[in-house]
Amino acid sequence: MPDIFHSFTIKASSQKVFKGISTSEGLDNWWTKTSDEKTEIGSVYGLYFGEQYKWKAIITKYISEKEFELQLTEADADWIGSKVGFLLNEKDGITRVDFYHTGWKENSDHFKYSSYCWAMYLRILKRYVEFGEQVAYEKRLSV
Repeated sequence: MPDIFHSFTIKASSQKVFKGISTSEGLDNWWTKTSDEKTEIGSVYGLYFGEQYKWKAIITKYISEKEFELQLTEADADWIGSKVGFLLNEKDGITRVDFYHTGWKENSDHFKYSSYCWAMYLRILKRYVEFGEQVAYEKRLSV
């Protein structure tokens, strides 16, 4: 199975980065249009990207300021069962982010496009956490 990995740093505490990846306020500023915040392993997290894209995921890892992972249960067919996660490691006020999207069924065109989109979204996450930049949902893949 192919997997997506991206590693980068954010000039911010792991606490601030964790808030950006695990809360509705954070996610809605760089990835989702809206979301339903949950903070417990096993909870269902709603991820909304528009009328036709009302996805759901289960929180499978949640270690404050360290690790956050979602397993998609309702999404595009090739995303179902896949896991999206973040590992955080802070040193001297800079947080290394190791992102992954694992469990793809095949190396499809959608897999390749999603890898590209993740890089774009993760850049927006970095700018949001470091500088408070906010990009309108409709413009996120064109900046």
